[in-house]
Amino acid sequence: MPVGQRIWRIAQPPQRLRASALASVKLLEEMIVAAPEIVSDEWMIIGQQEDTGSGGRIDLLGIAPDSSLILIEIKRGRSPREVVAQAIDYATWVEALDAEAVFRIYSRFSDGGDLARDFEARFGTAIDTEEFPNHHQIVIVAASLDASSERIVSYLSKRSVAINVLCFEIFENGSDKFLSRAWLQDPVESQLATSATESKSPHAAWNGEFYVSFGTEGRSWVEAAKYGFVSAGGGAWYSNTLKLLKSGDRIWVKAPGYGFVGVGRVRGVSTPANEFRINVEGTQKAVSDILGAENYKNPRQGEKGEYFVAVKWAQTVTLENAVNEPGLFGNRNTVCAPRVPKWRATIERLKTAFPRYDAV
Repeated sequence: MPVGQRIWRIAQPPQRLRASALASVKLLEEMIVAAPEIVSDEWMIIGQQEDTGSGGRIDLLGIAPDSSLILIEIKRGRSPREVVAQAIDYATWVEALDAEAVFRIYSRFSDGGDLARDFEARFGTAIDTEEFPNHHQIVIVAASLDASSERIVSYLSKRSVAINVLCFEIFENGSDKFLSRAWLQDPVESQLATSATESKSPHAAWNGEFYVSFGTEGRSWVEAAKYGFVSAGGGAWYSNTLKLLKSGDRIWVKAPGYGFVGVGRVRGVSTPANEFRINVEGTQKAVSDILGAENYKNPRQGEKGEYFVAVKWAQTVTLENAVNEPGLFGNRNTVCAPRVPKWRATIERLKTAFPRYDAV
């Protein structure tokens, strides 16, 4: 249903803040440029008011840690349905961009900045040149959303179109004004849809098996293989997709920079480090008491913290023996459910490399 928010100042009695409005929508656009965390802590704005070549201009263009693009369209006096249609039209322009075009967009936006350099400085990793700019999602920013537009967005989302709506409201208390925002649907759903398909490849039905990326910086694959888990952290973008995993799901795990290192079945749900327990000879032990890797020994808490999912491994190999061949599927999201032929082909190859894949 359409999102509606109210805010009260804590007092006796509580005092409800009066709804207000921005002086202009342009102000909201500039606020997002100055503070991208208004839409996401994990995104970087790389373009603004770019000409699409068909009589329109996109409001903002962002990029996520997996090098996927985010088209951000702000409602400007148009009906919500018109905004949805316009955003989809602009998405066809985003889909046609190549890497050189995206680099030029960022150079204009940043007064000559280098996207490769600034991306690595922001996210601590290089742009995924193999996939970039293959993936994208649509984000509509609006003060309100009518039921018809919500149905359209829901329909597209259920069919793996990566689209979401960020609803914002303005409140005032004396001379101060406050912006409140809420997503129409969990952002992890759009993130999953973005990573599950490739805009330049035919889509296929998902085969029910998950891809998992296990980052080794600050983590130990030796410990994950020995004690039965996968983990992720450093921000919601990295850890939220772990919530997609349910007990019984089969996962194929890839260590970036090495290759595929394991296959197994999920045996739990995403759990913060301070609550996750490891079975050691029949005794449940805390992560910090058993594990030695940096992210495990002194795990951060909250949204930036490390999250764990228990796994029963069917077969694992060391990083040195990881399966890494040209043409195998890869993605920087921690978890995704790929709907591309490449994923099916990858699994068929991995089944020969991990012959005990069905042991659990």
